[in-house]
Amino acid sequence: MVRILLLAVAAVALVGGGQGANILGLFTSLSPSHLIIQMSAAKALAERGHNVTVVTVLEPAVTHKDINLIQVPLSQEDTEHMSRVFEKMGKNNDKNMLFAMFRMFGHMRFMFHKIADALKDTRVRDLYVNKDNRFDLVLSGFALNDYQMGFAQKLKAPVIVVATLPPSPLFNYLIGNPEEPSCVPSINDSVEKGKGLSFGQRLSSYLTGIGYKVFSKMGEIQNKKAYKEVFGDDPHMPEYSEMMKNVSLVFFASHAISEGPIRPNVPGVIEIGGIQIKDTPTPLPPNIEEFLGNATDGAILLSLGSNVQGSHLSPDTVQKMFNVLSKLKQRVIWKWEDLDKTPGKSDNILYSKWLPQDDILAHPKIKLFINHAGKGGITEAQYHGKPMLSLPVFGDQPANADAMVKKGFGLTQSLLTLEEQPFREGIEEILSNPTYSQAVSTFSKLYRDRPLTARETVIYWSEYVIRHHGAAHLQSPLVHMSFVAANNLDVFALLAIILVVFLLLTKAVIKFIIRKLSSKTKKVKKQ
Repeated sequence: MVRILLLAVAAVALVGGGQGANILGLFTSLSPSHLIIQMSAAKALAERGHNVTVVTVLEPAVTHKDINLIQVPLSQEDTEHMSRVFEKMGKNNDKNMLFAMFRMFGHMRFMFHKIADALKDTRVRDLYVNKDNRFDLVLSGFALNDYQMGFAQKLKAPVIVVATLPPSPLFNYLIGNPEEPSCVPSINDSVEKGKGLSFGQRLSSYLTGIGYKVFSKMGEIQNKKAYKEVFGDDPHMPEYSEMMKNVSLVFFASHAISEGPIRPNVPGVIEIGGIQIKDTPTPLPPNIEEFLGNATDGAILLSLGSNVQGSHLSPDTVQKMFNVLSKLKQRVIWKWEDLDKTPGKSDNILYSKWLPQDDILAHPKIKLFINHAGKGGITEAQYHGKPMLSLPVFGDQPANADAMVKKGFGLTQSLLTLEEQPFREGIEEILSNPTYSQAVSTFSKLYRDRPLTARETVIYWSEYVIRHHGAAHLQSPLVHMSFVAANNLDVFALLAIILVVFLLLTKAVIKFIIRKLSSKTKKVKKQ
C-alpha cells in the first residue's frame, strides 16, 4: 500500500496532465555489463511514460521500443582492441580491484578517447546545440568518465549518476559520502554477519582508500583534458571542479540491507540493486525452453559474463571444463560465442552465443549457476535463489566470490588454475548438499523485501529530482568543501599550534619557577 501511494503521489506531482518528462541517458561505457544496468534504469523510466533518449557506444542488450537510441559504434579495429584488453585483464588474474585498475590505466586512456569521440558525434552534439531540445534530467553512466556530466551543464538539467557497483571510495567524492575505514571494509574484502573488522581489514580499508584517492586524482587529470576537448569551445561552461559539484544523487547497483556492508550513507546514495531483474520472466526461446523442460535431473547454467569470452580462455582450461560437464547427468547451458568452434559435442550441453540470463535463472530446473562472480550475475542468482560456483578473474570479482562463499551460497575456484577433479567435486558438493540452496533461498526473500522495488526506486527518485529542480537540498556539505576543510586539516593545524604554544609557555613558566626557586635557595644558603 505504501509503495502504491508513493508512486501515485509522484505521478500526480510530476506529470499532472499526463505528459512525461524528457530524460537523456549518457551510457557510453565500453563494458556490456555496465550497459545492462544502465539501460535497465532507462527502460523503467520509458515504461513509466517518460520520453527517454539514450546515447551508447555499444549495442544494448536491454532496451525499450519507446527509447530514442543514438548509438555511436566502435570501428571493427577498436572492437578488436577492446576484446584484446578484456582478454589481457582476464590473464592478469588480479585479485585486487585497485591493482587491476592501476595496471590497466593505459587502456583506460583509450576508453576516455572513445567516449569523447561519441560525445563529439554530430547527432549527440545536436542534443544541446539544437535549442529546440529540452531535457529535464540527465542520467550519466559511470565509467570513470565524469567529464561527460558537462552535458548536463549544456542542457541546464540536473544529473543523476548511474553506478554499477556499491558505494565505495571510487564514488564517494561525487556526493560527499563519508569515508569510514574503521567499520567499512575495502571493496576487495567482506565482513561476516555479527562481526567487526579485524586490524588487518581496517588497515587494508584505510590503505585502499588512499589508493583510490590517488587513482581518482590520476583519473581527474584525464577527465579535465577530455572535458576541455569536448566542451572547451564554450566560454560559458564552468571550470571542471565547479561542474563536478552538481550531482543530485547516485544510483548504486547494490542493496546494503541484505548484501552488506552496513555503512553510513548521505541521502544522495540511492540503491537500485537488481534493477536488471524482471518482475515477471520473459518466456524463453523455444530451444532453451525445450532443453530445460527435458532436464529430468535438473540443469546448470554456465556463463562467464560479457567481457570474458570463451576464446580468452586457454584451450586446456576449456577442455577440462568440457570433460567434467559432459559427464554430468544434469543438462548444461553454456554461453559460448563461437558456435562454429565449440569445446566439444555432448547431448547434455547446449551452447548459445547469447543467453537471457535472468530469465534462465528464474527457471525451476536450474540447480546451479557457474559464473565469473560479476556483480550482475551474482545479484540475479541471489534474487532467484540459485547456488553458485564462482570462477573469478579480475576487478571486483574475487571479492564478490569471497562474500558469496561467506554467506553460504556456494563455492569459488580459480578459473586460470582450474583442474578437473576440484571442478567436478565443487559441482557435486553444491548439487548434493542442500545447505547452499537453502541459504541462498532464504537470502532471496530478504533481498526482495523492500518498500519499493529497484524499478520503482529509479522512477520515484528520478521524478523527485525533476520535481525539485535538482534537489540541491540532498547534497552533502562535503561536496563544496576543499580537501583541507573536508578532512579538518586546518582544525588539526590550529590545535597543533595551540598545543605547541601551550607547551612552550609551560616550559617557560617551569623555567621561571625553577629560576625563582633556585634564587631563593641561594639566598637562604648565604644567610
